[in-house]
Amino acid sequence: QVKVDESGGGLVQPGGSLTLSCVVSGDDRTITSMAWHRQAPGKQRELVAYYIFSVAATHYEESSKGRFTISGDGARNMLTLQMNNLKPEDTAVYFCQARRPGADYWGQGTQVTISS
Repeated sequence: QVKVDESGGGLVQPGGSLTLSCVVSGDDRTITSMAWHRQAPGKQRELVAYYIFSVAATHYEESSKGRFTISGDGARNMLTLQMNNLKPEDTAVYFCQARRPGADYWGQGTQVTISS
């Protein structure tokens, strides 16, 4: 059974930093890409950034450009999101997604709260 485990969420003040991590286990087949999404209260889930392992390519949505850095480790099926200069509007549950041809896996989410 495939598991997607996120960690690193928490409560920080505006301007602070957090690092989220995600690890996929239970699947020996190649994970081709991973992504972070988030869902704020009362809003739809939205993409934050994604990473394609084969070419080490990254993509950021406008909300995360310049403040967040996504990185991946294909050998360990691991994804990291370094978040800097956090704002109250970054408050959300952050979900990790892992993809391979024909399959899509999601974690349970980790809460990130930005508040003074």
